[in-house]
Amino acid sequence: MALRRAWDSQATCFLLLVLLFTCLLAAKVSPLVEKIDDQKELKKLTRTRNNVLILYSKSAATAERPLKLLSDVAEAVKGQGTIAWVDCGNNESRKLCKKVKVDPASKKNGVELLHYKDGAFHVEYERPETFKSMVAFMRDPEGAPLWEENPAAKDVVHIDSEKEFRKLIRKEERPILMIFYAPWCGVCKRIMPAFEQAATELKGDYVMAGMNVHPAEFDEIKQEFNVKGYPTFCYFEKGKFLFNFENYGATAQDFVGWMKNPQAPQPKAPEVTWAEQDSAVFHLTDDSFDVFLKEHSSVLVMFYAPWCGHCKKMKPDYEEAAELLNNNNNSPGVLAAVDVTTHKNLGEKYQITGFPTLKYFENAEEKWTLPHLRTKDKIIEWLHNPQAPPPPEQSWDEQETNVIHLSVEDFKEFLKKKKQALVMFYAPWCPHCKNTIPHFAAAADHFKEERKVTFAAVDCTKGTNHDLCKQEGVEGYPMVSYYNYGKFMERYSEERSEDGFISYIRRMKGQDYVKAREEL
Repeated sequence: MALRRAWDSQATCFLLLVLLFTCLLAAKVSPLVEKIDDQKELKKLTRTRNNVLILYSKSAATAERPLKLLSDVAEAVKGQGTIAWVDCGNNESRKLCKKVKVDPASKKNGVELLHYKDGAFHVEYERPETFKSMVAFMRDPEGAPLWEENPAAKDVVHIDSEKEFRKLIRKEERPILMIFYAPWCGVCKRIMPAFEQAATELKGDYVMAGMNVHPAEFDEIKQEFNVKGYPTFCYFEKGKFLFNFENYGATAQDFVGWMKNPQAPQPKAPEVTWAEQDSAVFHLTDDSFDVFLKEHSSVLVMFYAPWCGHCKKMKPDYEEAAELLNNNNNSPGVLAAVDVTTHKNLGEKYQITGFPTLKYFENAEEKWTLPHLRTKDKIIEWLHNPQAPPPPEQSWDEQETNVIHLSVEDFKEFLKKKKQALVMFYAPWCPHCKNTIPHFAAAADHFKEERKVTFAAVDCTKGTNHDLCKQEGVEGYPMVSYYNYGKFMERYSEERSEDGFISYIRRMKGQDYVKAREEL
């Protein structure tokens, strides 16, 4: 009897200790972390929430440390995602763990983190178990890992907030080179390995730091340091910004050499505009245009932009043709030019959407647009025998392909119905777009039988599509973006080829359709 009483007393003490430990653990766990004990609760949670991260633990003891972190994560992603916990050591929950084939006891640390999306298992969480990485994952479960998650970037100082940035600049005695970047920026991704290597080589003497300033909360920093594109490199000494580093193809040794002997970028001589040069072409303005056309019965006008590469390429031929025509007593016409970026009224009046655009005016009336005239010989030959241009090529949206052409009116509603969508934002006059279109269309053909996959396109020059493209962050053509059920996920920065597009979609499908461990 005495032995039995002693045994009962020990069992009671053990149960009290377990109860006490459970209470202490519960006190440390945020009420936002949902405790799940059976399959019915799990089904309900994953069916009613579309972004759930569940901690499966070997026991309550092994869950203590990760639950402290996950409690903070749950607070940070409140309203965006759900954190839950299943204690597989608990008698009630053991059946659930067995049913979904989860065995945290087989893991080194006794826990397993699984993510559920849209009612089904999505992926095992394998990124660093840090507050920042977990919050980033829960806010975008299919997004690319953070730069600091790359082991090669361990010597880069990663800045997360304006407060951290100001503190670093104010207190750091060593010279600092800061790269302001955006996660989707292709140039940033290409230069990051060199930046990382330089950070390791310069460790201790210099600071190589990085900050993702793409979110709107950093607009003031972008304005202060004139960040108009990515990446932007800013060099600081003793709390003061001195100048930019402007070698966007730099190697690690380029960074190292420059940091040891920093030099301000050489000032560029102010560019003399075409209109200011000695030119045989008549340069017209908003004020002089109509008067000039009345004085000349036959005028070919190039509407251009100073930054336009195709305009620069055509300029020598246009100048030579103008000089030959001006020296000809029986000249069939004259050549003129309008800088549409300066004289915007003319650009709007004649609906100029691409550069260069050539228009022929006869007796002060617009007669034809002539996209086929690009060389000196063709210009002169045509002016001697003016005639209607050949019929324009069929526009992309008029062609029969499996690419869906969207506009501001149907863009959001259409994409909401598609799990994987690649959208190409383009301009019809853009040569890179023209080169990409056949590859994009061929890739679309490859997935034409898959209802949840789509290849779409938006002509940014059409009507209110301009506002849509601006809203979607289009900074150049073509720009291809990946969407998941209408949500922008990332910029496509890989090869613009049929195989490139196909491989990318297959990879994204693999991420989205990881086979569930068990049907819930």
